Amino acid sequence: MIETTGLTKKYGDLVAIKNLSFKVEKGKIWGLLGPNAAGKTTTMRILTGYLPATEGKAIVAGYDVFEQADEVKKVIGYLPETVPLYHDLTVEAYLGFVAEIKQVPASRKKAAIDRAVEITGLQPVRKRLIKNISRGYKQRVGIAQALIHNPQVIILDEPTIGLDPKQIVEIRQLIKSLKGEHTIILSTHILAEVKEVCDGVVIINEGQLRASGYLDELAKNYSHNDGVYIKLQQVDQETLNLFRQINGLKKAEIEGSEIKLEWSWDTDLRPQVLKLCLEKGLVLKEMRPLAADIENLYLRIVSGGMEQ
Repeated sequence: MIETTGLTKKYGDLVAIKNLSFKVEKGKIWGLLGPNAAGKTTTMRILTGYLPATEGKAIVAGYDVFEQADEVKKVIGYLPETVPLYHDLTVEAYLGFVAEIKQVPASRKKAAIDRAVEITGLQPVRKRLIKNISRGYKQRVGIAQALIHNPQVIILDEPTIGLDPKQIVEIRQLIKSLKGEHTIILSTHILAEVKEVCDGVVIINEGQLRASGYLDELAKNYSHNDGVYIKLQQVDQETLNLFRQINGLKKAEIEGSEIKLEWSWDTDLRPQVLKLCLEKGLVLKEMRPLAADIENLYLRIVSGGMEQ
């Protein structure tokens, strides 16, 4: 659905992004992750046709962003970091205005507004002036304007920035509800947002691609072993030695109040771990996966410890 090849943008001697190549499959939510000034916003502006690239190619829904810009704009909905609102209009009037700009046929305009309002939960404020609604509702209006023409692709730049915790949860749930019918790129530097919402991620730093793929695949590719952390009622050296007898186990050690067990990716020793606990009468309080989480992966990548 989205594919870039060798995408590069230069501002004089400044290289904002360099040789970015990645794919996003149809119906998925993909995070565009990186620290501030990594090149995320530049990438999104190029994909939406707002900026030309210096080099490279970008395809969105089968259309070339640079050769078929008008067609691309018809299939993309875009929420910039600063939401483009007219505060003296009502929510409904503003969405009607956006529908006209995006060339929604007059015969479908009301249905388009109704759909956008319903999806984004704007019914309670539909008739109110935008300047009189909360920051959370304003963000919903921003998403609604991106949805008004029912685009195949939605690009969201920092959609939860400046919101309170309750509003953040609501916006994340809203974004997840759009999955499947729409392909979504979500730009953020908030790691928890990626874990909560995204299927996969593109990680960029200093304008260059550092990693790209599904979250679980990235964890597997950048981690040598699989395994678990287990929390028992009692953890001591004698208990640890019991687990070390499991065939195929590569490593077993005590970390704090837990036991860390590691094995190779082509093996799953969890059944043996559970069996041992039952046989030895060990009280298992918790078992959680060892796989690298997005926080560790991200920090290792942007710190220069890992390359794609």
